[in-house]
Amino acid sequence: MKKLIAMMLTLMMMLSLAACGGSGSGSDSGADSDSDAKTESGASDDSDMAYIKDKGTLVVGITDFEPMDFKDDSGEWVGLDADMAKAYSKSLGVEAEFVEIDWDNKIMELEGKTIDCVWNGMTLTDEVTSAMECSNAYCNNAQVVIVPSDKADKYQDTDSLSDLSFAAEAGSAGEAEISKLNLECTPVKAQSDALMEVAAGTSDAAVIDSLMAAAMVGEGTGYENLTYTVGLNSEEYGVGFRKGSDLAASLNEFFASSYADGSMAECAEKYGVQAALIEQ
Repeated sequence: MKKLIAMMLTLMMMLSLAACGGSGSGSDSGADSDSDAKTESGASDDSDMAYIKDKGTLVVGITDFEPMDFKDDSGEWVGLDADMAKAYSKSLGVEAEFVEIDWDNKIMELEGKTIDCVWNGMTLTDEVTSAMECSNAYCNNAQVVIVPSDKADKYQDTDSLSDLSFAAEAGSAGEAEISKLNLECTPVKAQSDALMEVAAGTSDAAVIDSLMAAAMVGEGTGYENLTYTVGLNSEEYGVGFRKGSDLAASLNEFFASSYADGSMAECAEKYGVQAALIEQ
Protein backbone atom coordinates (compact mmCIF):
# COMPACT_ATOMS: atom_id res chain seq x y z
CA MET A 1 0.00 0.00 0.00
CA LYS A 2 2.81 2.36 0.93
CA LYS A 3 4.49 1.57 -2.40
CA LEU A 4 1.29 2.39 -4.25
CA ILE A 5 0.92 5.74 -2.48
CA ALA A 6 4.58 6.56 -3.16
CA MET A 7 4.14 5.77 -6.85
CA MET A 8 1.03 7.97 -7.02
CA LEU A 9 2.85 10.87 -5.34
CA THR A 10 5.78 10.47 -7.73
CA LEU A 11 3.41 10.50 -10.71
CA MET A 12 1.64 13.65 -9.45
CA MET A 13 4.97 15.45 -9.02
CA MET A 14 6.01 14.52 -12.55
CA LEU A 15 2.73 15.84 -13.96
CA SER A 16 3.13 19.03 -11.92
CA LEU A 17 6.64 19.62 -13.22
CA ALA A 18 5.49 18.98 -16.79
CA ALA A 19 2.71 21.53 -16.36
CA CYS A 20 5.16 24.10 -15.00
CA GLY A 21 7.50 23.47 -17.88
CA GLY A 22 4.62 23.91 -20.35
CA SER A 23 3.61 27.15 -18.69
CA GLY A 24 7.15 28.52 -18.91
CA SER A 25 7.36 27.58 -22.57
CA GLY A 26 4.05 29.32 -23.26
CA SER A 27 5.28 32.44 -21.51
CA ASP A 28 8.37 32.57 -23.69
CA SER A 29 6.21 32.05 -26.78
CA GLY A 30 3.95 34.92 -25.74
CA ALA A 31 6.95 37.19 -25.33
CA ASP A 32 8.12 36.24 -28.81
CA SER A 33 4.62 36.92 -30.17
CA ASP A 34 4.56 40.31 -28.51
CA SER A 35 7.91 41.08 -30.07
CA ASP A 36 6.74 39.86 -33.47
CA ALA A 37 3.64 42.04 -33.14
CA LYS A 38 5.80 45.14 -33.27
CA THR A 39 6.31 46.89 -36.58
CA GLU A 40 9.47 48.70 -37.57
CA SER A 41 7.81 51.91 -36.36
CA GLY A 42 7.36 50.40 -32.88
CA ALA A 43 3.56 50.25 -33.26
CA SER A 44 1.67 47.13 -32.25
CA ASP A 45 -0.54 45.23 -34.67
CA ASP A 46 -3.71 46.71 -33.19
CA SER A 47 -2.50 50.30 -33.72
CA ASP A 48 -3.72 52.49 -36.56
CA MET A 49 -0.12 53.07 -37.63
CA ALA A 50 0.44 49.33 -38.12
CA TYR A 51 -2.98 48.96 -39.74
CA ILE A 52 -2.43 51.55 -42.47
CA LYS A 53 1.15 50.43 -43.10
CA ASP A 54 -0.01 46.85 -43.50
CA LYS A 55 -2.61 47.78 -46.13
CA GLY A 56 -0.41 50.47 -47.70
CA THR A 57 -3.00 53.26 -47.77
CA LEU A 58 -4.29 56.09 -45.61
CA VAL A 59 -7.95 56.48 -46.57
CA VAL A 60 -8.89 60.14 -46.17
CA GLY A 61 -12.55 61.14 -45.74
CA ILE A 62 -13.32 64.42 -47.51
CA THR A 63 -15.98 66.53 -49.20
CA ASP A 64 -15.57 68.86 -52.18
CA PHE A 65 -14.35 71.90 -50.23
CA GLU A 66 -12.16 74.44 -52.01
CA PRO A 67 -9.46 75.45 -51.05
CA MET A 68 -8.95 72.46 -48.72
CA ASP A 69 -10.01 69.47 -50.87
CA PHE A 70 -11.19 69.82 -54.48
CA LYS A 71 -10.51 68.34 -57.90
CA ASP A 72 -8.27 70.02 -60.45
CA ASP A 73 -8.87 69.95 -64.21
CA SER A 74 -7.39 66.47 -64.45
CA GLY A 75 -9.70 65.10 -61.76
CA GLU A 76 -7.00 64.81 -59.08
CA TRP A 77 -7.79 65.84 -55.50
CA VAL A 78 -5.77 68.92 -54.57
CA GLY A 79 -5.93 71.69 -51.97
CA LEU A 80 -4.19 72.51 -48.71
CA ASP A 81 -5.57 69.46 -46.92
CA ALA A 82 -5.25 67.11 -49.89
CA ASP A 83 -1.63 68.09 -50.54
CA MET A 84 -0.69 67.83 -46.87
CA ALA A 85 -2.43 64.44 -46.61
CA LYS A 86 -0.38 63.20 -49.57
CA ALA A 87 2.84 64.47 -48.02
CA TYR A 88 2.05 62.90 -44.64
CA SER A 89 1.16 59.58 -46.26
CA LYS A 90 4.42 59.63 -48.20
CA SER A 91 6.33 60.20 -44.95
CA LEU A 92 4.74 56.99 -43.60
CA GLY A 93 5.51 55.03 -46.77
CA VAL A 94 1.85 54.65 -47.80
CA GLU A 95 -0.46 56.12 -50.45
CA ALA A 96 -3.21 58.65 -49.71
CA GLU A 97 -6.61 57.53 -50.96
CA PHE A 98 -9.43 60.09 -50.98
CA VAL A 99 -13.05 59.10 -50.40
CA GLU A 100 -15.97 61.53 -50.55
CA ILE A 101 -18.22 61.06 -47.54
CA ASP A 102 -21.53 62.32 -46.26
CA TRP A 103 -20.27 64.88 -43.73
CA ASP A 104 -23.09 64.12 -41.32
CA ASN A 105 -21.84 60.50 -41.14
CA LYS A 106 -18.13 61.23 -40.67
CA ILE A 107 -17.88 59.67 -37.20
CA MET A 108 -19.71 56.52 -38.30
CA GLU A 109 -17.47 56.22 -41.39
CA LEU A 110 -14.37 56.54 -39.21
CA GLU A 111 -15.48 53.99 -36.61
CA GLY A 112 -16.58 51.57 -39.37
CA LYS A 113 -13.07 51.79 -40.91
CA THR A 114 -14.36 52.83 -44.32
CA ILE A 115 -11.97 55.75 -43.83
CA ASP A 116 -8.89 56.20 -41.64
CA CYS A 117 -9.16 59.92 -40.96
CA VAL A 118 -11.26 63.02 -41.59
CA TRP A 119 -9.04 65.69 -43.18
CA ASN A 120 -11.28 68.29 -44.71
CA GLY A 121 -11.18 71.63 -42.93
CA MET A 122 -12.89 70.03 -39.95
CA THR A 123 -13.82 72.35 -37.09
CA LEU A 124 -12.68 71.11 -33.69
CA THR A 125 -16.08 71.15 -32.00
CA ASP A 126 -16.87 69.42 -28.70
CA GLU A 127 -18.69 66.69 -30.64
CA VAL A 128 -15.67 66.04 -32.83
CA THR A 129 -13.04 66.05 -30.07
CA SER A 130 -15.11 63.74 -27.87
CA ALA A 131 -15.66 61.20 -30.67
CA MET A 132 -12.27 61.31 -32.43
CA GLU A 133 -8.57 61.37 -31.65
CA CYS A 134 -7.75 64.80 -33.08
CA SER A 135 -4.56 66.45 -34.20
CA ASN A 136 -3.48 69.84 -32.95
CA ALA A 137 -5.25 72.76 -34.61
CA TYR A 138 -3.39 73.84 -37.77
CA CYS A 139 -5.64 76.52 -39.31
CA ASN A 140 -8.01 79.28 -38.20
CA ASN A 141 -11.49 79.62 -39.65
CA ALA A 142 -14.92 81.19 -39.09
CA GLN A 143 -18.50 80.61 -40.21
CA VAL A 144 -19.81 83.41 -42.43
CA VAL A 145 -23.17 84.32 -43.92
CA ILE A 146 -23.47 84.24 -47.72
CA VAL A 147 -26.11 86.38 -49.45
CA PRO A 148 -26.66 87.85 -52.94
CA SER A 149 -24.36 90.83 -53.44
CA ASP A 150 -27.20 93.22 -54.22
CA LYS A 151 -28.75 92.49 -50.80
CA ALA A 152 -25.60 92.53 -48.70
CA ASP A 153 -26.22 96.00 -47.25
CA LYS A 154 -29.36 94.70 -45.50
CA TYR A 155 -27.55 91.93 -43.64
CA GLN A 156 -24.61 93.25 -41.65
CA ASP A 157 -25.38 91.89 -38.17
CA THR A 158 -27.10 88.88 -36.62
CA ASP A 159 -30.29 90.81 -35.79
CA SER A 160 -30.89 91.44 -39.49
CA LEU A 161 -30.86 87.71 -40.31
CA SER A 162 -34.08 86.71 -38.54
CA ASP A 163 -36.34 86.61 -41.61
CA LEU A 164 -33.93 84.72 -43.86
CA SER A 165 -34.11 81.05 -44.85
CA PHE A 166 -30.69 79.38 -44.73
CA ALA A 167 -28.93 76.42 -46.32
CA ALA A 168 -25.98 74.67 -44.67
CA GLU A 169 -24.10 71.40 -44.92
CA ALA A 170 -25.71 68.78 -42.70
CA GLY A 171 -23.65 68.13 -39.57
CA SER A 172 -21.42 71.14 -40.19
CA ALA A 173 -20.33 73.96 -37.91
CA GLY A 174 -22.38 76.26 -40.16
CA GLU A 175 -25.58 74.34 -39.43
CA ALA A 176 -24.75 74.48 -35.71
CA GLU A 177 -24.37 78.28 -35.82
CA ILE A 178 -27.73 78.66 -37.58
CA SER A 179 -29.31 76.44 -34.94
CA LYS A 180 -27.88 78.61 -32.16
CA LEU A 181 -29.66 81.61 -33.69
CA ASN A 182 -32.94 79.64 -34.00
CA LEU A 183 -33.14 80.37 -37.71
CA GLU A 184 -34.75 78.33 -40.49
CA CYS A 185 -32.26 75.97 -42.12
CA THR A 186 -32.33 73.48 -44.98
CA PRO A 187 -29.57 70.85 -44.54
CA VAL A 188 -27.75 69.93 -47.75
CA LYS A 189 -25.06 67.39 -48.59
CA ALA A 190 -22.11 69.78 -49.04
CA GLN A 191 -21.15 73.42 -48.54
CA SER A 192 -21.02 73.84 -52.30
CA ASP A 193 -24.68 72.74 -52.41
CA ALA A 194 -25.53 75.48 -49.92
CA LEU A 195 -24.04 78.03 -52.31
CA MET A 196 -26.10 76.58 -55.16
CA GLU A 197 -29.24 77.00 -53.04
CA VAL A 198 -28.58 80.72 -52.63
CA ALA A 199 -27.58 81.21 -56.29
CA ALA A 200 -30.81 79.48 -57.38
CA GLY A 201 -32.92 81.53 -54.97
CA THR A 202 -34.28 78.46 -53.16
CA SER A 203 -32.64 79.73 -49.95
CA ASP A 204 -32.07 83.35 -48.98
CA ALA A 205 -28.66 82.76 -47.47
CA ALA A 206 -26.07 80.14 -46.56
CA VAL A 207 -23.50 79.69 -43.82
CA ILE A 208 -20.15 78.21 -44.88
CA ASP A 209 -16.48 78.32 -43.87
CA SER A 210 -14.75 81.64 -44.41
CA LEU A 211 -11.86 79.95 -46.27
CA MET A 212 -14.29 78.42 -48.73
CA ALA A 213 -16.12 81.72 -49.08
CA ALA A 214 -12.89 83.51 -49.96
CA ALA A 215 -12.20 80.98 -52.69
CA MET A 216 -15.67 80.50 -54.15
CA VAL A 217 -17.75 83.69 -53.95
CA GLY A 218 -17.26 87.20 -55.29
CA GLU A 219 -15.46 88.66 -58.27
CA GLY A 220 -13.54 86.17 -60.40
CA THR A 221 -15.27 83.09 -58.97
CA GLY A 222 -18.14 80.87 -60.06
CA TYR A 223 -20.48 82.81 -57.75
CA GLU A 224 -19.74 86.43 -58.68
CA ASN A 225 -23.20 87.54 -57.60
CA LEU A 226 -22.77 86.26 -54.03
CA THR A 227 -20.80 87.73 -51.14
CA TYR A 228 -20.16 87.10 -47.46
CA THR A 229 -21.20 89.47 -44.71
CA VAL A 230 -21.65 88.51 -41.06
CA GLY A 231 -19.04 86.42 -39.27
CA LEU A 232 -20.77 84.19 -36.73
CA ASN A 233 -17.83 82.76 -34.79
CA SER A 234 -14.14 81.92 -34.77
CA GLU A 235 -12.86 78.35 -34.83
CA GLU A 236 -9.94 76.07 -35.59
CA TYR A 237 -9.38 73.17 -37.98
CA GLY A 238 -7.94 69.79 -37.04
CA VAL A 239 -7.67 66.25 -38.43
CA GLY A 240 -9.66 63.43 -36.82
CA PHE A 241 -8.66 59.77 -36.39
CA ARG A 242 -10.30 56.88 -34.58
CA LYS A 243 -10.44 57.34 -30.80
CA GLY A 244 -7.14 56.24 -29.27
CA SER A 245 -5.32 56.24 -32.62
CA ASP A 246 -1.54 56.65 -32.55
CA LEU A 247 -1.70 58.52 -35.87
CA ALA A 248 -2.78 61.79 -34.22
CA ALA A 249 0.51 62.18 -32.34
CA SER A 250 2.41 61.18 -35.47
CA LEU A 251 0.60 63.84 -37.50
CA ASN A 252 1.35 66.49 -34.86
CA GLU A 253 5.05 65.76 -35.30
CA PHE A 254 4.66 65.98 -39.08
CA PHE A 255 2.82 69.32 -38.78
CA ALA A 256 5.55 70.71 -36.53
CA SER A 257 8.35 69.71 -38.89
CA SER A 258 6.42 70.92 -41.96
CA TYR A 259 5.78 74.27 -40.31
CA ALA A 260 9.44 74.58 -39.26
CA ASP A 261 10.86 73.82 -42.70
CA GLY A 262 8.39 76.11 -44.48
CA SER A 263 6.71 73.44 -46.61
CA MET A 264 3.36 73.88 -44.88
CA ALA A 265 3.39 77.65 -45.43
CA GLU A 266 4.40 77.14 -49.07
CA CYS A 267 1.46 74.78 -49.58
CA ALA A 268 -0.94 77.17 -47.82
CA GLU A 269 0.25 80.12 -49.91
CA LYS A 270 -0.44 78.11 -53.07
CA TYR A 271 -4.11 77.93 -52.11
CA GLY A 272 -4.45 81.37 -50.56
CA VAL A 273 -4.79 80.36 -46.92
CA GLN A 274 -1.31 81.08 -45.55
CA ALA A 275 -2.49 83.80 -43.14
CA ALA A 276 -4.82 81.31 -41.45
CA LEU A 277 -2.10 78.84 -40.44
CA ILE A 278 -1.50 78.29 -36.73
CA GLU A 279 2.13 78.10 -35.61
CA GLN A 280 3.00 74.60 -34.49
